[in-house]
Amino acid sequence: MRYKRLAELYESLSATTKRLEKTEILSKFLREVDNEDKEILYLLQGDIYPEYSEKKIGISSQLAIQAISKATGTEKEKVVKEWKSIGDLGKVAEKLTKEKKQSTLQSHVLTTEKVLENLRKLPELIGKGTVNKKLALITELLTSASPVEALYLIRTCIGDLRIGVQESTIRDAMARAFFEEDKEAIDKIQRAIDRTNDLSLVFEMTKTKKLDKLKEVHLEVGKPIKVMLAQKAKNIKEGFEMVGKPCGIEYKYDGFRLLIHKKGKEVILFTRRLENVTKQFPEVVEYLNKYVKGNSFILDSEAVGYDKKTKEYQSFQHISQRIRRKYDIEKMQEELPIEINVFDVLYFNGKSQIDEPFEKRAKLVREIVKSQPYKIISSKMIITDDETKAEKFYKNALNDQQEGIMMKSLNAIYQPGRRVGQMIKVKPEERDLDLVITGAEYGTGKRSGWMSSFILSCKGNKPGEFLEIGKMGTGIKEKEEEGMSFKELTEKLKPLITSEKGKTVKIKPKVVISVTYQEIQRSPNYNSGWALRFPRFVSLRPDKPLSEIASLKDIEKDFSDQKRNWRYG
Repeated sequence: MRYKRLAELYESLSATTKRLEKTEILSKFLREVDNEDKEILYLLQGDIYPEYSEKKIGISSQLAIQAISKATGTEKEKVVKEWKSIGDLGKVAEKLTKEKKQSTLQSHVLTTEKVLENLRKLPELIGKGTVNKKLALITELLTSASPVEALYLIRTCIGDLRIGVQESTIRDAMARAFFEEDKEAIDKIQRAIDRTNDLSLVFEMTKTKKLDKLKEVHLEVGKPIKVMLAQKAKNIKEGFEMVGKPCGIEYKYDGFRLLIHKKGKEVILFTRRLENVTKQFPEVVEYLNKYVKGNSFILDSEAVGYDKKTKEYQSFQHISQRIRRKYDIEKMQEELPIEINVFDVLYFNGKSQIDEPFEKRAKLVREIVKSQPYKIISSKMIITDDETKAEKFYKNALNDQQEGIMMKSLNAIYQPGRRVGQMIKVKPEERDLDLVITGAEYGTGKRSGWMSSFILSCKGNKPGEFLEIGKMGTGIKEKEEEGMSFKELTEKLKPLITSEKGKTVKIKPKVVISVTYQEIQRSPNYNSGWALRFPRFVSLRPDKPLSEIASLKDIEKDFSDQKRNWRYG
């Protein structure tokens, strides 16, 4: 397929904010797509492989600027100037391609196959000369691109497609294209997506117009799936109202989510962002082979850090550095040990468990996990309908330095990737949010040269929209013993700067952090209409994708729920 056809689709999708219109536009397009072009489904999400793949394009804004400069014959300084003015490198590429004085002799019709071919070479390049090779691959595409093609090529390269299409929109478009949006078809397509995380594969099956074909999709050990997510309740009473009585109540651990896959002797560990972190946690592989029965399984768990001397549990921030560490693994393992708390089983010995009720899955966990404290254990859990017992269990969780409790419906199935009402988290009333950094200011005095004040944003109501909700400058210094500092955070944010004005910079939304705050107030100063009172840094959250940060609706709900006589109010 010509890439221009795909670029025109992107334009049509970008022209409307209405989800139904996007679905209709996309459904018409999908009817045109042949099986040989099925991998276009990855490009629709700004990617080149299925979501579970570790291979990412990974092009920086600086490399994209060089490619635009070389392909259009424009001085690099002018590209940067245009970027600062427009704020969108894709739009810069479009504008400069229009202004290009003459086409190069190498120009030819660009196809989606050629785009995928070149972009898929990028993650494979390593060693000497890598930058120049990557530059050549991108420049080759841009040299052949029309202005609108250049716009979306650059956006795809830097991971900022901006067409407002979510996985659910593509799902509904497939249902409309091949099953006239039949409700049963939507459910079965979603089921297939949940089990594969591969839109191209699901599209191929959907195109047959045979719903039974979708039933053939099963969980596959070694292929990561999205974790099920919880909703919030203000207290235990509300939690019981949401999940029913009796229910399962477990510790809500202050760690990071770990999906564990095992087949034979092979073990693979994935984070909630589908990242393979097996090499970072060799001790977990050992624990699984020693203390968990079964030839093949997929377990859902939380990895929690603890102090080796006191055996006290540590905060997420204390052990988060282990997720990213690629070297000195043995040293990190010794200094920052973890305990694996298994709370669910999705697959066991050749059979999927996700359609089984939670009560049955929880029982299976306790049958197959031989608990070894400070290595691997089944989660601490009670089943009760008694609020007094639930409150006591909740206090025990807090005394054990965990975040709170989870309340789960005994009849609930496991729904990957969904934030469901059958699984509820209850935490102390201290207010906290996961937000993304979208701007910053450089400091003065001792903080000169480092960013020291950070603009925080939540998700807006429109796809890809982020709305400012406050400015944060406290809490970081206190985390220096845990490896966080203004210098370190600045280094993480520098490559994401999209524009500068004096000491103020705008930052591409990518770095997710947890903050606490005292209160939410109405405010005309931020485009969300709200402001956090005294936001305070808690931790970086590299395990959380942008899709899981707080939304504008979450902010409005928290404002509605907060008590006006609260101690900080």
